[in-house]
Amino acid sequence: MVNPFPFSAIVGQDDMRLAFMIAATDPSVGGVLAFGDRGTGKSTAVRALAALLPKIKVVSGCPYNCAPDKQAKLCGACNGSGKTKTEMRSAPVVDLPLGATEDRVVGALNLERALAAGEKHFEPGLLARANRGFLYIDEVNLLEDHLVDLLLDVAASGLNLVEREGLSLSHPARFVLIGSGNPEEGELRPQMLDRFGLALEVRTPQDIPTRMEVIRRRDAYDRDPEAFHKHWANAEKKLRTKIVHARERVTTVETGDAVLERAARLCVALGSDGLRGELTLIRAARAYAALEDVPKVGDAELKRVAPMVLSHRLRRNPLDDSGSATRVERAIQEVFAK
Repeated sequence: MVNPFPFSAIVGQDDMRLAFMIAATDPSVGGVLAFGDRGTGKSTAVRALAALLPKIKVVSGCPYNCAPDKQAKLCGACNGSGKTKTEMRSAPVVDLPLGATEDRVVGALNLERALAAGEKHFEPGLLARANRGFLYIDEVNLLEDHLVDLLLDVAASGLNLVEREGLSLSHPARFVLIGSGNPEEGELRPQMLDRFGLALEVRTPQDIPTRMEVIRRRDAYDRDPEAFHKHWANAEKKLRTKIVHARERVTTVETGDAVLERAARLCVALGSDGLRGELTLIRAARAYAALEDVPKVGDAELKRVAPMVLSHRLRRNPLDDSGSATRVERAIQEVFAK
């Protein structure tokens, strides 16, 4: 199996890299939506993230990646079974293809066993595999409406409830949703858009040195993937260690009242609906502080993550034709100048 392009070798897409690392540090931030030009490394970054993530401890043999130390979040098979054996697995990063059927996504009755042995056996789907990991949807704006509704329900509850073909069961399905796409091919439904904690516009680099470096690295990888991966092995190890340490620190990062006030004022200035913007802004800034080994969230952390947290939460203003990122930057200048 060929090693994926190293995450640390991605150049020219700093915001996208940071958004993925924030989501990996604190999954409660929510998913990441990367919309933009074709050929800008969106899918490459997701697959690189899969190889970068630290392994997770699971109950041995569990198809849902149950965490042995989370009794309240165990599946029906693990809860009360007395299983004590554990194993380490790679953090799941599961692709959800556009043409996937509902049975493949949620799981269904195993027809072969039903016909051969006359027993009802549940065959877990993609949501089961993605539990405690990432679910990636390329061209998410083209996803069929019934699958969008299904994902919204599961994302809100953290449970996949299956009631079909005489089966009635549920299993944990807590995952970070990552979506990518090209806005020229259609917009994303507002309900789905709101479920992404972070959103960013991925642009093709315009400066010549950056474009040259992208070509240089990609060409080197295509010619000899193994040698390229060895060259970046130390950088990958450092980045993986950085994420592990950030996960340990994130719960201790301070967020004082002054920071909460800044976040609230910024969201009010932008007219964002609800309070999800403030919550996500605080969580993202805290995760960013943990990655940078900063003990307390300050203005610098809020400013860095605010555009990717708030740009997709703005109401359309017919009297202001400037882009959402521009409106966020303008609000940041006004709020933080006071």
